[in-house]
Amino acid sequence: MTPAHSTPRRRLLALVPAAALALTLTACSSSGGGEATPADPAKALDTPTTLTFWTWAPNMDKTVALFEQKYPKIKVDIVNAGQSATEYTKLQTAVKAGSGGPDVAQVEYFALPELALSKRLVNLKDYGAAALESKFAASAWSQVAIADGVYAIPQDTGPMAMFYNKKILDELKIEPPKTWAEFEAAAVKIKASDPKRFITSIDPGDAGGVDSLIWQAGGRPFQQTDSTSVTVKLQDAGARKTADLWTSLINRKLVDTAPGWTNEWWQSMGSGQYAMWIIGAWAPGNIASTIPDTAADWRAAPIPQWSASENVSSENGGSSVAVTSSSKNKAAAAAFAIWLNSDPQAVRSLSANGLFPATDELLKDPAFLDQPVQGLGGQKANQVFADSSAAVAKGWQYLPYQLYANSVFKDTVGPNISTDINAGLSAWQKRITDYGNQQGFKVTAP
Repeated sequence: MTPAHSTPRRRLLALVPAAALALTLTACSSSGGGEATPADPAKALDTPTTLTFWTWAPNMDKTVALFEQKYPKIKVDIVNAGQSATEYTKLQTAVKAGSGGPDVAQVEYFALPELALSKRLVNLKDYGAAALESKFAASAWSQVAIADGVYAIPQDTGPMAMFYNKKILDELKIEPPKTWAEFEAAAVKIKASDPKRFITSIDPGDAGGVDSLIWQAGGRPFQQTDSTSVTVKLQDAGARKTADLWTSLINRKLVDTAPGWTNEWWQSMGSGQYAMWIIGAWAPGNIASTIPDTAADWRAAPIPQWSASENVSSENGGSSVAVTSSSKNKAAAAAFAIWLNSDPQAVRSLSANGLFPATDELLKDPAFLDQPVQGLGGQKANQVFADSSAAVAKGWQYLPYQLYANSVFKDTVGPNISTDINAGLSAWQKRITDYGNQQGFKVTAP
């Protein structure tokens, strides 16, 4: 499986001039991107139409077949236009040209504000999407509700969890750590058992992984207060304590700094060189398919807390389904996006094919919660993931030019990750502050 959520593999590019985003933000109200008088989605589903859907999600054809069976007048052509930066580059070009693009596109949450505020996407409020809010996890809905609009339908999420090699922890008589202090103590014990072992690794090129840790620690480094005002605070309390902990762990060689998702990295996971993996709930499919010989040794537990009395989580990865402003079939496209991600049959199909759900339809379903998870020794891990989803901290925002910010993480934080992450965060802050100001935003960095 190659899910949308595998953020460590992404090296993102800036796609939209930030000044354009600033100028269009205030225009993104209930009519942004849609028809002046939107067509009736129900009527559109009864009209012969072909929709083009760009997605990289595995086995999407199985879920789309259910839609076509229910609405036989609509044909959906599935196109894998690439993941992340590859897809978004093509999408921007096609929408600007007015042809060659999809009607519907899979978009990761971090990229959604930039695409929405540059008027590349339809405001789905015009098609009744606002009424769906109660169907979705609060953390998922908050990612698609932008500037008083709804610019996509949540498809899947990545609530954070701690995956651990049970065989290693049992061998060393270590309980899954419940706090970061216990995590640090476990790291010391794991290293003492074998100098080649690490408790985990951190990817020097993965902005999303560090963002998720900062989010869980209470940091809110990116805030946009109005159409042009942006605040970047990569030295706030949450960011600093995250950086302090991980710098200490790395300096003591308790955590490795290898790039993720390489063959060598997976070999380290499979051989027991890494005892844990802090990542989103989408990971079990990757574990099962990539290291099948040792997948049964792995289990899931809640992400460690900064205080034993806390229960706070964050997201890592996840994506939504949006309708492009260049679509000639917006009503049918909106109806498809809504059905795909909210119809009970559809969301069960998506979950069966490896996407962790964004809907309460499944997150509160006993059958889903009690389902053994492949790749985790049959553990009922969905209970862990659903609890994590409910505990996702509120208030996180992405920059209106997050694609650019992520693309320069490897050049700022990356070189400092083995010595002083705080210094790297300072360099990252300066780079993205300067860029935002150059592009027409008023960026402050307290």
